[in-house]
Amino acid sequence: MDQKAQDAITSGNTALGIEFGSTRIKAVLIGPDQQPLATGGFEWRSKLENGHWTYDLDAVWSGVQAAYAELAAAVREDHGVELTTVGAMGFSAMMHGYLAFDAAGELLVPFRTWQNTSTGQAAGELTQLFQHNIPQRWSIAHLYQAVLNGEEHVGQVAHFTTLAGYVHWKLTGEKVLGVGDASGMFPIDVATGQFDTGMIAQFDELVAGRGYGWQLADLLPAVLPAGTQAGSLTADGAKLLDPTGTLQPGIPLAPAEGDAGTGMVATNSVARRTANVSAGTSIFAMVVLEGPLKSLHEEIDLVTTPAGDLVGMAHCNNGTIDLSAWVSLFGEVAAALGATVDTNTLFETLYRSALTGDADGGGMLAYNFLAGEHGVGLEAGRPMFVRSPESTFTLANFMRTHLFASLGALRVGMDVLLKDEGVQLDSMFAHGGLFKTKGVAQGFLAAAMDTPVSVGDLAGEGGAWGMALLASFLRSGGGDLTGWLADEVFAGAEVETMEPVPADVAGFDTFMERFRAGLAIERAAVDNL
Repeated sequence: MDQKAQDAITSGNTALGIEFGSTRIKAVLIGPDQQPLATGGFEWRSKLENGHWTYDLDAVWSGVQAAYAELAAAVREDHGVELTTVGAMGFSAMMHGYLAFDAAGELLVPFRTWQNTSTGQAAGELTQLFQHNIPQRWSIAHLYQAVLNGEEHVGQVAHFTTLAGYVHWKLTGEKVLGVGDASGMFPIDVATGQFDTGMIAQFDELVAGRGYGWQLADLLPAVLPAGTQAGSLTADGAKLLDPTGTLQPGIPLAPAEGDAGTGMVATNSVARRTANVSAGTSIFAMVVLEGPLKSLHEEIDLVTTPAGDLVGMAHCNNGTIDLSAWVSLFGEVAAALGATVDTNTLFETLYRSALTGDADGGGMLAYNFLAGEHGVGLEAGRPMFVRSPESTFTLANFMRTHLFASLGALRVGMDVLLKDEGVQLDSMFAHGGLFKTKGVAQGFLAAAMDTPVSVGDLAGEGGAWGMALLASFLRSGGGDLTGWLADEVFAGAEVETMEPVPADVAGFDTFMERFRAGLAIERAAVDNL
């Protein structure tokens, strides 16, 4: 066993990050070199209850206890010591949503997650009132929709927060939130790093005649930037996390963060003029801006990094599911012919075939919309493949078209930032399942954005590792998060960068002309099928 690792664990020269993802709770313990020493996890799922997507709060605690217990067992098995303390810890989770509590700390309504799309009226009204995009996922949209619905609980609200904020509160007694996660509750004034007081006043005026007896500022958590201590693990909190009593209280906690913020940290994309693109079930880009946007754009969410810098987020509901379905269909064909092909080989073979296709995909068109896509004005989706008699119908062009389609809605959102707003990018990091086949989707993304795109193993253990890094940053004394990540975490990281190829850029632009023109076909399918 590694003596250095043992010494780091027993002396508390470590940091712990735990993230509540949509399907998995993950815990990562890192050492002084910022690399993982042990991990643990727990699978969970949301459920639809009385018209709202939710998670039981009992599952929050049974899940995090299971993830922590698995991590502690890994420490015991791999390093031969008990985990009794860590140097710092922090919790992150899915952003947005609505957890509302009364003055006694009792939950007023079941947790409403980011998945809910029942706040359209509230989001629309607040967007126009603030002249700042308020997506349906945001916590303030959930609160105001409850106001509009006349829900009885609203007058009893004493505190509302996100999932990460709730966990942090229960473990420390502190109603605080990291600025990145807070920016998905209510707009942040980046000049102060706090909730926008002008918009708070507008909201209070909006609901003033309803007799609630509260003002919004009293309901919101305090906001802290990365590197600031946000409380300590209490004795009750230690027992809540580790019912065996082995973990000791007193551990300092970093501000709780959202999964978008930890993703930026884990991909070293917190500096201005950097971006990261995550492509899986959904696909989104986070672009760290140099200043405010000139205009209101409902296609762009405005959030912040964990350090408080403004971020433009282009979020698309539809990622790689339809593409994977086509790959699975080809796998069925192979099986019907008696061929045995493993999944990785199947994906790689089909993806690589796209490299030999025509630059624009041979004149064909596809939409990957299984769900609605707000950025292109669709409340529902119908996956579709279309070709004309003149299209060059080959496997290479078919795969290229579907790979392009997986980036189409993202390009629409990014055009707002890069073309309409003139945002400048120095680098873009790509991660997620779409980019596992080397040099294919990475090159297509570079063409779609006309920007160099890098891939590598930066993301480590994902968002939980990003949260552990934020806890380690707290231990280091805080300061400049961008510089600390560059010097202490990613200085020796290996990345591979692809420059945009002019012919591919032109080809993707041609595809996008078809993509935009063909949205009328997609609209007709939604309306008629």
